[in-house]
Amino acid sequence: METDHTPLIYLGPHDPLPEPETAWDQSSGVPGLLAAGGGLSVDRLREAYSKGCFPWFSLGQPVLWWSPDPRMVLQTHHFRFHRSLRQWMKQKPSWEIRFDCAFNEVIEHCAKAPRPGQNGTWIVSEMVAAYKALHVAGLAHSVETWIDGELCGGLYCVSLGRAVFGESMFSLVPNGSKIALAGLVAFCKAQHISMIDCQQNTHHLALMGAGEISRAAFLSHIQTAQSLEPVRWDFDPLYWSELSI
Repeated sequence: METDHTPLIYLGPHDPLPEPETAWDQSSGVPGLLAAGGGLSVDRLREAYSKGCFPWFSLGQPVLWWSPDPRMVLQTHHFRFHRSLRQWMKQKPSWEIRFDCAFNEVIEHCAKAPRPGQNGTWIVSEMVAAYKALHVAGLAHSVETWIDGELCGGLYCVSLGRAVFGESMFSLVPNGSKIALAGLVAFCKAQHISMIDCQQNTHHLALMGAGEISRAAFLSHIQTAQSLEPVRWDFDPLYWSELSI
């Protein structure tokens, strides 16, 4: 994992994360890698997200911490509410959005669903347990698509103040995760939350309106957003008016 660049920092349980600007750059071969180790306690995850960092590692690896530059984000006013999705939602009235009704099930479904081009999943059992604990602490939330009383898709995210960090999505039916993302965007717009972190650039997110910004701009945004009063994570169907559904 080490290169000719600055040696990778291995954290003890109580060592603070390095400043995000010290992450390895594009010439390293693993741009954005910041540190390894240090565990996945609630306090560690809170520290990491407050610094704009996130864990991402595979089975058999130590915990790896990342701070990529540029950063993929979805600015809520850039969200592409595609006509096909809008029509599907109008034609199938039995769906609804719920928050935090089935967090454990959402993250477990996400852990079963590898991303395109990946073998296996990065949401290993250690990550699942850590984010379940973060949910109990009130810092991780699920956005769920229910159809005819069944959980059919969703996503989970982290929230500090009014900074929102998206993590992973899953679908059991067509459009299941897209409806959840649209619901999150509608909620964020109603709560004057202007940006959702997407961490890394993917074609799927780009199609939904996400784009890259510099790490400096991202850090500036979350420093302000997380200092604001936290929102109450309840979904009101009136929020759909933010997307003109």
